Parts: sequence; C-alpha cells; structure tokens
Amino acid sequence: MGDEYGHVCPKCGGTRIIRDTEVGEEVCSLCGLVISNEIVDPGAEWRAFEVGEIGRSRAGHALTPSLWDQGMSTSFNCLRDGTGKPLKFDAIDKMHRLRKYDNRSKVDDTQARNLSIAMAELSRLSTTIHLPENAKNNAALLYRKALNKDMIRGRSIDSFVAACVYATCRMQGIPRPLKAIAQESHRDVGDVARTYRLLLIEMGIKMPLNESEKFVPSIASKLNLKRVTEQQAVEILREAKARQELSGKDPRGLAAAALYLACLRNREKRTQKEVAKAAGTTEVTLRNRVKGFEGALSLRRVEEVPPMLVESPLATTET
Repeated sequence: MGDEYGHVCPKCGGTRIIRDTEVGEEVCSLCGLVISNEIVDPGAEWRAFEVGEIGRSRAGHALTPSLWDQGMSTSFNCLRDGTGKPLKFDAIDKMHRLRKYDNRSKVDDTQARNLSIAMAELSRLSTTIHLPENAKNNAALLYRKALNKDMIRGRSIDSFVAACVYATCRMQGIPRPLKAIAQESHRDVGDVARTYRLLLIEMGIKMPLNESEKFVPSIASKLNLKRVTEQQAVEILREAKARQELSGKDPRGLAAAALYLACLRNREKRTQKEVAKAAGTTEVTLRNRVKGFEGALSLRRVEEVPPMLVESPLATTET
C-alpha cells in the first residue's frame, strides 16, 4: 500500500509523491517519475504474534560509558544453539573453551585491562556514595579521556577514579565532599587531591564555585532539623552573599554556621560540636563563621537586620 509523502518531484515540481513501502519506491503521482527506489522502512523489524514479542528489535541498548566495553561485548550460550535446541556434550565442551578464549582476548590489551578494573571500582564507588547514573557516566567519560592522554601510567587507578568522581560532582553541582569520596575509595585524601589537581591542569577544566546553600540540606538531614530552620539558614546565607561576606571561605563551614544560628533562633538545641561534626568541619571554624555572620549582618540598624538575627545568638553560645 502506498501513501502520500511530502517531497517535490524534480521533473514536474509536483508535491503529491506516492511512497510505496512494499516495493521500496517513491513515485510522482502526476508524471509517474520514480524519484527513489531505495527507501528505508522506519517501521518495526518483526511482526508480533504474541504479547511478549511486542517491541523486540535486533539493536541492543545504547552505549554505556560506565561499562569497560561500553556494553558491546559478545557472549556464548554453552547449552543451546541458535534455535533453542540442546547441544551435545562435545559441542558444549567446545563452546566452554571458545567462551574462555573469548574472555581472555577481550582483556588482552593493556587499556582494556585498565578499563575493566577502573569501571568496576567506579561502579562500586558510585553505589556507595549514591551517585546518579548520569554523573556516573560522565565520570567514566572523564576517566576514558585521561586514559587516552596516557595520564594514568604509573599512577593509582583508584585515585584517578575518585578524582574523576569528585570532578564530576563539582561540575554537576552534586554535594559530595572530597574527604567522603576518598574515604569510600580507601585512598589517602592527599593522594586523591593531588590527582584531582593534575586532572584539572592536564584536561584544562575550570570548576564552578561551590555554593554554600547546597550543603544546607545534607547537614540539616544529619541533625534532623525542621524545615523552617533549614529555610532560615538559607536566608542567612543569601543575605550574607548579598553583602559580599562569603568570599574566600569554606562553603561547608558557612552552611554549618548559618544552620547553627537558625537553630538558636528556633530553639532547636544543637551543640556546636554536633553541628561541626555533621558538616565535617571544626568547632573553631564554626565559631569564627558564626561571629562573622553576626558582625556582618548586624552592622546596620536593628530594623534592617533579618528577624532571625535580632536577638544576638552569640549570647547563648558555648564557651
């Protein structure tokens, strides 16, 4: 059966083109010119006779960078043939040997062996720190680029995987601290930090600055704080940012200080030690940031100070 198709005939300029999918031709309905005899049928590849056959296709899934072979590997069925019939014992033994040789040939290359180890570590690390699938694939792509530039020779694979994961988290705005990633990768923090700096220099990557607001939810979740307290902490950070008081300071420490001030205002009893531990910073840093917030946000008159800062929270701080 043919159908009308919106092309233009090169001979008569007619626009009523018949597309015959059975014979694979496009024919002008006015002059009868065969415009093309090689058209591609975009329909389904098979007819479906059962519900389970709907949607089947010869093509596999899309390439997955987080798999060492990107999901394009072959496999051997050692028990049945292509029609589903059971194989004989000598054929089963032969297929087992072929599968063993096939598996050995896949990782015979040095780069393939490196990728097989690195992608397994990436999968484990991504699961441990709850990394999204798109971030995991982006980290795999970054690692493959570093491998192609021969940056990993003589260096630790685990450190490069951890550095790629941290770089991806920074680029995508995912709040994952370097210490937590290094701890889960079982590598020294200094080693991962050096690898991360090398990765930025060699790949020419410029990282966006971390916003302190994005660390507030994770710290508040560890402290089991109310939603209103979390919102007030964000308001404190935004007010301090508007007055340019956040430059050059650790964003996690700023988030912890804002949460501590919000806790004091809402009568949620959390010690400085608890807040600092949840944020991964020190009590000294927390106290300094709290003093900085109070001094910066109380410079103007009282009526211009945000409501949560009218009462001086430092009056009740621990000694």
